[in-house]
Amino acid sequence: MSFETDLLIDRRCLKRRLFFWRAATVLAVIVCVLVVLAPRLRPGGSAHLTRLTVSGLITDNRRLAEAVTALAKNDSVRGLIVYIDSPGGSVGGGESLHDAIAEVAARKPVVAVMAGTAASAGYMVALPAARIFARSSTLTGSIGVLLQTGEISGLLDRLGITAEAITSGPLKNQPSFTHPTSPQGREVLQGLVMDLYDQFVGMVASGRHMPPDQVRTLADGRAYTGRQALDLGLIDAIGGEPEARAWLAAEKGIPAGLPVAELRVDGLARRVLLGSVAPVLGDVMKSVLSQGLSLDGAWAIWQPGNNDD
Repeated sequence: MSFETDLLIDRRCLKRRLFFWRAATVLAVIVCVLVVLAPRLRPGGSAHLTRLTVSGLITDNRRLAEAVTALAKNDSVRGLIVYIDSPGGSVGGGESLHDAIAEVAARKPVVAVMAGTAASAGYMVALPAARIFARSSTLTGSIGVLLQTGEISGLLDRLGITAEAITSGPLKNQPSFTHPTSPQGREVLQGLVMDLYDQFVGMVASGRHMPPDQVRTLADGRAYTGRQALDLGLIDAIGGEPEARAWLAAEKGIPAGLPVAELRVDGLARRVLLGSVAPVLGDVMKSVLSQGLSLDGAWAIWQPGNNDD
């Protein structure tokens, strides 16, 4: 091997080593910069308010409830703003989110801000807040529980189709998609609805510091405007997030200029708060195919077009 060839090989080796060390140096500098700036870049690293946006249909979301609960133990979170634009959702989903927000409210200031609609379970999740704000035109309230089912036995008779169910008891297939609800089944289902209703009334009574009997006079399922809700004591003030921030500054000592970080959960858009219909369709199909009833089959949702008893 010639001297020139050896020299060329050595030069290439030197270039490779030089490139490696340059790359390592740049990487080290980047890591150092991130370490120094991470507390400033991450919302959770410095004092801030957290905003939880509740929109669309509310269904049970374990990851969201856990993320909200974790805010109670996060020293960087000075308070929570719950922004609501929802007609409601499942009773189980509303209860889960309500309880998670209540854990935060036990340790930090929580305010609720209602947008166009915050009804049924949408109103339920506002109840742990120390202060509830709504627009004059917000539709809220609609305190009640709805359990719907379909029944197509008449259509099956016309088609000459017979449906049979072998059950362990007379109430196992109540309600049924293929048989009318029996008087005993209707009584039991009404009892389920009323027990869930009593739980909802209890949440309102506790959150709004009202006697349960007073809540029941308001809880016939109707929606109220924000202005009506204010007169009835269901909310505290007319306003939006600016008014909520001003109240936090005046009453809780939280600076008006404190940054606000949006609470985000992986998979959120596919789950609960952005109006995803996939979980709802999944629950409906499971209910139809299994002829069963789960607690999440009961809904606290505002349905202005339904006037059935």
